[in-house]
Amino acid sequence: MTEVAASRVLWVTGAGSGVGRATAIAAARDGWWVVASGRRVEALERTVFEIESAGGRGQVLPLDVRDGAAVRLASKVVRERWGRVDALVLSAGLNARRRRWADQSMDEFREIVDTNLTSTATVIDAALSDLRSSRGSVVVVSSQSAWQFNAGAGVAYSASKAGLAALCRTLNNQERSAGVRACCLYPGDIATEFLRHRPAVPDEASQKLMLMPEDVARVVCFVINSPPHVRIDELVLTPVSQA
Repeated sequence: MTEVAASRVLWVTGAGSGVGRATAIAAARDGWWVVASGRRVEALERTVFEIESAGGRGQVLPLDVRDGAAVRLASKVVRERWGRVDALVLSAGLNARRRRWADQSMDEFREIVDTNLTSTATVIDAALSDLRSSRGSVVVVSSQSAWQFNAGAGVAYSASKAGLAALCRTLNNQERSAGVRACCLYPGDIATEFLRHRPAVPDEASQKLMLMPEDVARVVCFVINSPPHVRIDELVLTPVSQA
């Protein structure tokens, strides 16, 4: 049995920053072989360097999740190179500063929905046969604003993140006989570079009160490390300071 075949394989999208990066690093510490995907190769390489510096195992697999053909090819590469997918963490996300019906751009709307919702379905669909074989788990990173309405989150972001719950519920309903489990994760404010998409970026004092990416990563690892007979359908986590 090869080293990879003896390990659990985790495929993470959005692994170059924020929750995706923190999850990749935390999962590697737990013994997962991590496949790190995203658009920014240098950022992915930094993630994998940190994994390997700590004695973990990971590899870069560049990917724009909005490109359906590229997703299918990446899934094939994962299957051929690592032999399996035991868990999938989908954390690639996008928002814009213009968030109201009065000023939003429909081009940005489509890009946000494509990144947050359509691309998530595309990656799940591409990896589903492998997840069936491994009786694997999926963690979809949504947003607290999809669990409890937040007017400031934006039209496109709110709609796309809310749609992720339906993806997880249909996956759990239709694939439970194959042992596939999906968790929709609703984190509140997180101090990451994603904050730059806000109309007004929170100051340093405000960011210190937010969740850290590592906080969310611990929760993700709890889900993917749970026994195969356990399904955690939804989880909400917020900083104490958030209303």
